[in-house]
Amino acid sequence: MKLYKFSTIITFCFLAAASHAQYDFSELTQKLEANKKELGKSYAVLIYKDGKIIYDKKIGEEFDKKTQAPIAAASQWLTAALVMTFVDEGKLTLDTKVSDYLPIFKTYGKSYITIRHCLAHMTGIQAKKNIAGFTAKSKTDKLEDEVNEFVKREIENNAGAECWYNNVGASIAARVLEVITKKNFDRLMSERIIRPLMMRSTSFNVEKAVNPAGGATSSAVDYMNFLTMMLNKGMFNGRKILSEDAVKQLETPQMTQGMVKYAPKAAEGSDFGLGDIILEKDGSGKVTAVASPGFYGTWPMIDLCRGYACIIFTKDLPNETKKEIYTDFKASIDKVIGSDCK
Repeated sequence: MKLYKFSTIITFCFLAAASHAQYDFSELTQKLEANKKELGKSYAVLIYKDGKIIYDKKIGEEFDKKTQAPIAAASQWLTAALVMTFVDEGKLTLDTKVSDYLPIFKTYGKSYITIRHCLAHMTGIQAKKNIAGFTAKSKTDKLEDEVNEFVKREIENNAGAECWYNNVGASIAARVLEVITKKNFDRLMSERIIRPLMMRSTSFNVEKAVNPAGGATSSAVDYMNFLTMMLNKGMFNGRKILSEDAVKQLETPQMTQGMVKYAPKAAEGSDFGLGDIILEKDGSGKVTAVASPGFYGTWPMIDLCRGYACIIFTKDLPNETKKEIYTDFKASIDKVIGSDCK
């Protein structure tokens, strides 16, 4: 029996090594090394394809694919997915008016704002036009109080007319879920996304007040579970987390590029889906790759055409990371994996 167990381990290691050997990511590794200044001293990179991890790289001591760290704006993809579980159940639609559940929006003349507007940064509600405004910590203990402060702000443009990237919409949508269920947002996230996807190092309950737009912590391994679910059209370990239609909705552009008035550097030039950005389209306009940049380094992405998921997971960075750095990394991955996606 001991000999059998030993042989099994050797076989498993051989197969794992073989699966890595068929892909030569040396160019990607060189680019990662060359961009240490932009990525920080500690980061982990995972690439998944065909049911297995085909690239596993870490830089820095006391940091690896299981290390927990803040993911900033990459939190939004999780929040949008949580909202879509309610859409799947018929409890609301993307075009449901927020005021149907939050009457205060009628009181302040904002009854026309929908869930879709919230997830696509198109509420029209006044917000700071910089990354500092987006990442600022809440001054309140409850999501309800924060949303009540948002609704009292001035309207800068009609809902659905322009896209100004900010933290307002995600919090409003999350508050609607709390009203529907009478449960806190972080509990809903745990029940519907985190636990089903076995994301044991992921939590939104890490600050004074929960922040659906940018307050989660996670790990590269955890977030990869979410990415594989999205890549597999809502399925994870044989369980349906989201419907195929819900996944498609998340990956559908919600505006034209001319409607985007402000986006952080990692999303500049991109259309926005729901909780994510549209990274690439084919010649017919079909979306082929989406991402949800964390803006301070962490970059989760799925390539729908080539059938792989990738996450670059960073510990912390002092400045925003530019989109061009990540698209250059992606070009190296695409070259290795191949397939014509034009």
